[in-house]
Amino acid sequence: MSEASCPARLLSPIFKVLAEPNRLAILCALGTECRPVTDIIHATKLPQTNVSFHLRILREAGLVRAERRGSFVYYCLPDPELLAILQSFQAWAGAHTPMLTLVEGDGNNNISPTKRRTRSCG
Repeated sequence: MSEASCPARLLSPIFKVLAEPNRLAILCALGTECRPVTDIIHATKLPQTNVSFHLRILREAGLVRAERRGSFVYYCLPDPELLAILQSFQAWAGAHTPMLTLVEGDGNNNISPTKRRTRSCG
């Protein structure tokens, strides 16, 4: 792939935003629904200040959109395809566990079945 056709310049900022686990948790918590901040807080178990901080970064990156409904702000994925992309990455990561064990395995290069099950998006 030539440098001109390589998507690195386009994708690098997006992957930088997605590299933060709490941001991925927020995207997965949204799923295909628009949700108020309180629902996101309950789903992710993150403090309100953290959720608000990460939502701002996700919004600025174009990975979520905000909708005002009365006195509440609801957050949504801008396109349901984003959830499908995250689920595809999850499936790929699940199929390549030997690579992941080097990153987050126990001392014996194993990821527990429980940890594998908790890698859910949507």
